[in-house]
Amino acid sequence: MSAAGTAVPVTGGTATRNGVAATARGGWWGFLGAVINATFGYLLVALITRALGAHGSGAVFTGVAVFTILSNTCKLGADTGLVRFVSRDVATGRGHQVGALVRSAVVPGAAASTAAAALLFLSPSTATSLLPNLAPEDAVTLVRLFALFLPLATVSLILLGATQGYGTVVPFVGVEQVGKPVLRVLIAVPVAFVTPSVLSLASAWLIPSMAGAVAAWLALRRCHRTHRKRPSGPEVAAARRGFWAFAAPRAISSVFDISAVWVGVVLLSSLATSEEAGIYTAVGRVIVAATLLQLAIRLAVAPEISRLLAVDETAQACHLHRISTRWIVLFSWPLLVLLTSFPETVLSLFGPEFEQGAVALVVLCVASAINVGVGNAQTVLLMAGRSSWHLAVTGVAFAVQLAVGILAVPHWGVLGAALSWGAAIVVENLVSAVLVRRHPGFTIVDRGYLAAVVVGLCLTGALVLPVRLLAGDTAFGLAAGIVLGMCVFSISLSRFRATLGVRELVGVLRDRAS
Repeated sequence: MSAAGTAVPVTGGTATRNGVAATARGGWWGFLGAVINATFGYLLVALITRALGAHGSGAVFTGVAVFTILSNTCKLGADTGLVRFVSRDVATGRGHQVGALVRSAVVPGAAASTAAAALLFLSPSTATSLLPNLAPEDAVTLVRLFALFLPLATVSLILLGATQGYGTVVPFVGVEQVGKPVLRVLIAVPVAFVTPSVLSLASAWLIPSMAGAVAAWLALRRCHRTHRKRPSGPEVAAARRGFWAFAAPRAISSVFDISAVWVGVVLLSSLATSEEAGIYTAVGRVIVAATLLQLAIRLAVAPEISRLLAVDETAQACHLHRISTRWIVLFSWPLLVLLTSFPETVLSLFGPEFEQGAVALVVLCVASAINVGVGNAQTVLLMAGRSSWHLAVTGVAFAVQLAVGILAVPHWGVLGAALSWGAAIVVENLVSAVLVRRHPGFTIVDRGYLAAVVVGLCLTGALVLPVRLLAGDTAFGLAAGIVLGMCVFSISLSRFRATLGVRELVGVLRDRAS
């Protein structure tokens, strides 16, 4: 690591180029997967809402919310721990401790998810509390159906975390972002037309979990073939202690992370109506799609930052974080501007009753702009080993979300749920950005970042606002905004290509392609 005011050594520059190249390659794989995931996820939500209406779809999505929260909780933070520790072990120890780390991660996760599934299966009162608007016998059957698939989904996520540690996002993208979403739609289409019901469409969502678990196991076996050396007993014990010292706080913070996305659905189902839960799910799907590039970059950048920090290349890791944040801001903010300007038109694709969520969508777009603006600060905290800091941040943010949600949801419904999630997003990301600046000392603001703000937000907003005022929140206005926005964005990208680092991005992609 070079001292302040001195030139970065040649090896550091190579590390920077390699890190950016790996991130670019992984980022584009992740982006492709995220686009497919968003597209088919959008299709699935539209299919379910059209087939069952807001009431029936709300029941399905409540089950999905509980299932997602529990599967991510029962991972016990092991997937993130594997991303960090496998990448470090591959960088410094040729990966010979990976097998022991994976076994140490999978067994507790499998046990926890099996226990949670058993509790769900044997507790009918839980089902009727979560789904009070559904017939009791249907509610119990639905919750038990989700419980059957819980251990498979949990173990699959842990295994995919290990594959990410090897520096590849392809297995995760293939299973979670391509395979499952595509299979869900392929299964749901005939079901929606032949036997549309809450249970049949929930089954269509769950069945691909079996194929996902098998694919994750095969992918990890393939990654592990080149690292067969067995470590000694003391090495295994030390690796396990270090792993769980990191993963234990992450186990709790992961509960807060995933609950933040889905707790609004549960609150609406319990404190309001299933119809509002269905509307809120559609709004959340749009927000997830709007931030898909950030997710794609996160998948690629996490093991690279962990690897660079493991070999004391802090300056190069900081550069990687800075340029990846620039790409996220540049491409995500224009989409958020469009969604904020035409919320009713976007939500009308799910059905006319979903236009009620327009104000909620605007609230979450504003909060997501702050999320995008700080980049993957939370990922940096985790890869720097500060899982306890991350736990504190997510805990505070979730407390804010829960407090606001309990107060606001009974009065404002979908808007109250959006306000609670938006408040949590703002708190979590701003605090994370401050902590990342403290350790490991990462910053994001430079000339390239400011240029991305100008191109991604200011120019796009200045162009879309007049279109919105003249054409209104209509399909024509949205189409005109997209076309004009793309033209101005392309021209601006060319004009500021040096400042934005476009040549660097294209160069590493060309190097990888050749």
